[in-house]
Amino acid sequence: MGKAYKNEPFVSFLTPVYNGEEYLKECIQSVIQQSYNNWEYVIVNNQSTDNSLHIIEEYAERDERIRIHNNEEYLPQMRNLNHSFRQISSESKYCKVVHADDWLFPDCVSEMVKINEEYPSVGIVSAYRLGSTANRAYVELDGLSYPSRFNSGKKIARKYLMNGTSFFGSPSSILIRSDLIRKRDKVYEESLFATDTAACIDILKESDFGFVHQVLTATRYHSTSITSTNAKQTYAFLHARMRSRITYGDYFLSEKECEQAIGSKINLFYILLARNAIQNRSIKKFNKQLKILEDLGLEFKSGIFIIKFIREIVLSVFRLLGIELSKRSKTIHKSFENLPSVAVKNN
Repeated sequence: MGKAYKNEPFVSFLTPVYNGEEYLKECIQSVIQQSYNNWEYVIVNNQSTDNSLHIIEEYAERDERIRIHNNEEYLPQMRNLNHSFRQISSESKYCKVVHADDWLFPDCVSEMVKINEEYPSVGIVSAYRLGSTANRAYVELDGLSYPSRFNSGKKIARKYLMNGTSFFGSPSSILIRSDLIRKRDKVYEESLFATDTAACIDILKESDFGFVHQVLTATRYHSTSITSTNAKQTYAFLHARMRSRITYGDYFLSEKECEQAIGSKINLFYILLARNAIQNRSIKKFNKQLKILEDLGLEFKSGIFIIKFIREIVLSVFRLLGIELSKRSKTIHKSFENLPSVAVKNN
């Protein structure tokens, strides 16, 4: 455990790294430059083949609070995240993940810990974050109504499941109580990408939510991001949202609310399934998406698919015809969008 600094609770920073040399120095520097002092920094090298390990070793030589863990074998992303959580100190009170291509503002952990210390029942603390691409930067994530800094875990989970309200962002955006991590064999579901929000919902079953009304973290969106690339290719974000509503709907929602929440996402699933069938014309990809339904315990509804398929064909025709029919196309597009959502019971 680190030296005592003004009675600050001990915090474990955690960065899993796989070939992250491009942004890694900035990530590490943002941890070292925190206004908070009582911490360890565990960096998990997932068999990187670039200069990542050398960069980590240079920083570890300068700061004894930095600890390197080298994986014996390469681990898939979600499995590696769970493995990384197991490397934090048994004495840490809070855990702050920062991905190798993200960074933190200097007061990030000081402000987040302050909220958690004020409200001990809080399991997750979030804040606004700075999102950035190659061309622009912008503030994102939904927050609590100012000046509120606390809300019950149930209310936050309900808002996400019913409305998709985005309080959590990515693991880099939040602080988690370490005891809630240690009590779980797996924090994340390893069979899917983009299951970090579902992990937050699971934690909120037994804890509450805190929020700092400041921009405290920064996330990069770029083409080489493993999460971004795989999630886009497999529609992992939609699949994860469907799974979270099926898994946690019964706990946080009424039966009617649960049917509506699941139905709206399944409705969107069929739209994308039809769109992919037209654009890709790949039986392999089509069957892969059907396997998602099967894994979720949902039956493929051919009638719904045909309706969505016809919808996409009509919209494609109007797009091809172009400007002359653009107004009419928008009208027809609206009429299809207003088709009733599919209500599905979670059996």
